[in-house]
Amino acid sequence: MKAAKGYSLENLHYLKMLAKQYPNVQAASTEIINLQAILNLPKGTEHFISDVHGEYEAFQHILNSASGVVREKIDDLFGSSVSRADRDQLATLIYYPKEKLEEIARETEDLREWYRITFHRLIEVCRLVSSKYTRSKVRKAMPQEYAYIIDEMLHTHYEDSDKRDYYENIINTIIDIDRASNFLIEMCELIKRMAVDHLHLVGDIFDRGPGADIILDSLMDYHSVDIQWGNHDILWMGAASGSRTLVATVLVNSLRYNNLDVIETGYGISLRPLSVFADEVYRDSDVKQFAVKIASEEEAHYTEKSKLQLARMHKAITILLFKLEGQKILRNPSFGMNDRLLLDKIDYERQSINIGGVDYPLEDTDFPTVDPKDPYALTEEEDRLINQLTRSFLYSEKLQRHVRFLYSKGSIYRVFNGNLLFHGCIPMTEEGKLMSFSIGCKNLSGKEFLDYCDLTARRAYYSKPGSKEREFGMDFLWFLWAGRNSPIFGRDRMTTFERRLIKDEKTWTEPKNAYYRHYNDPAVCDELLRQFGLEGAHCHIINGHVPVKSKKGESPIKGGGKLLVIDGGFCKAYQKTTGIAGYTLIYNSACLRLVSHEPFGGRENAIRGNQDIASTSVIFERMEHRMKIAETDVGRQIKEQIDDLMDLLSAFRSGAIVEDHKE
Repeated sequence: MKAAKGYSLENLHYLKMLAKQYPNVQAASTEIINLQAILNLPKGTEHFISDVHGEYEAFQHILNSASGVVREKIDDLFGSSVSRADRDQLATLIYYPKEKLEEIARETEDLREWYRITFHRLIEVCRLVSSKYTRSKVRKAMPQEYAYIIDEMLHTHYEDSDKRDYYENIINTIIDIDRASNFLIEMCELIKRMAVDHLHLVGDIFDRGPGADIILDSLMDYHSVDIQWGNHDILWMGAASGSRTLVATVLVNSLRYNNLDVIETGYGISLRPLSVFADEVYRDSDVKQFAVKIASEEEAHYTEKSKLQLARMHKAITILLFKLEGQKILRNPSFGMNDRLLLDKIDYERQSINIGGVDYPLEDTDFPTVDPKDPYALTEEEDRLINQLTRSFLYSEKLQRHVRFLYSKGSIYRVFNGNLLFHGCIPMTEEGKLMSFSIGCKNLSGKEFLDYCDLTARRAYYSKPGSKEREFGMDFLWFLWAGRNSPIFGRDRMTTFERRLIKDEKTWTEPKNAYYRHYNDPAVCDELLRQFGLEGAHCHIINGHVPVKSKKGESPIKGGGKLLVIDGGFCKAYQKTTGIAGYTLIYNSACLRLVSHEPFGGRENAIRGNQDIASTSVIFERMEHRMKIAETDVGRQIKEQIDDLMDLLSAFRSGAIVEDHKE
């Protein structure tokens, strides 16, 4: 086959494939005009959330409100014409349309009049939030059954008397045929869809709170989302991959915080085998060091017997975990974690342990399954138990569906519209150099090591069961979860053993990687950004993982504004330390805006009392001009499409490709 003059064979083949979609000059020209018009639209709003830790009610409220964007639009439109109470009600209606509508229907005397007024207001809000999108994109986002009607209402000019009658007739007909509630709910969902163009979740969906599975269901239904894996996400991904160590870790964490609903109810994983094992093997064992944390409001639901059973289960799986972790460390000397082999350092006669050359008394040495001569060996019963539990994780259809979603939408890091997003850190030495790793690789650091981490994490799930790649991948997921200076964990050690068994709190410390000191230096942040091909005034590192201690005066803005820490602080356990419920970030065409949130009062209070999360919004960086799609990653892709279409036009006009004019 001979290429046409001026075209390579490869280029000509590509253009012929493109011509199947755009078969003539007219079709290609129309698409070029459409794409060029899109480039001149304002950049869509990006919403950044991090560290939601299973707190599904607070997460869904932040998602529904778009961190205050929806309320801001309502106030812009109606701040001088509608009462504060009515604006509060309208905001709550948009956040929770079905539930709020049921309450309003019960309490409103003239529901028809309320519908008529509310429809007008919702159309105004929808018109405002959709104004930056093409009419085609808005139409595609509309519910199919109401797409024509909503499109007509959004583009009707109310000042025209004929159109006003047409508009009012549509509303009256919707009410008359008893479709008002359904239409209203769909309108509210469309407003939320249009308020945010893309969501970034910067890690840690799982653990602490009760509804990680509910959060993931919401994310799977979200129109556009990416996820940067947090250490708690990696933990569950490893458990779903079949890592016995990470299955045990999930259970230890869930028992410690009495957060078993997500395992048993959310994912249908039975803990009866663990309960039976613990009652048999640890019946006469001292378990006071393994008492689970029960929230004060739940205390009345637990008997002393049930608390004792939970403590036994907690101790049984924790000792099993210490053994499995020891096996993993012994199997992987490249992890450099031999100092974390602790079971073999116990002196049972003196009831003490030697760590780093120092003897510490132990609060408990009653470990019926530990053989001092071979402390990391599992008993037959333990081996059978952990295999049974691991199978339950492997065969939980819902968990597997969620983890596949995490792999498809997630990554170790993401570069998006000039920002570098990751959960933990880019490991650095005390001297401020990039830390080098040789774990299944050779002397990788910075971006190269993070790319390697991403690939190896995927092998843990997708490689053939039983293969070396999968086995090492699962070990590597444990390293990412708790390994020394892991880019997702970002600490020297995880002191679960010390916290359970040693009274001296000095042994509980988990020193942070030097990154968390060096990131205060703007020059360091600039150098890290350059590692990922980012340079310029509006490039930032967006970080999760470490709660910002606002009540002690700590700022989420680091490195002279080059780095932002947006740990969501959703987890109630952290709020005593932080003083607030953390930060989220909004990035629209005009500015970047940090939003700090007070603790959420609960879904029921939000619906009944129209109570929003108390938030404070601070614009910390403005664009020199309103940013257009042409300046975004999507814009660059569109420009490449336009270039390809221009080449296709040239090929049509030169005769290299024959046009197809179908009748």
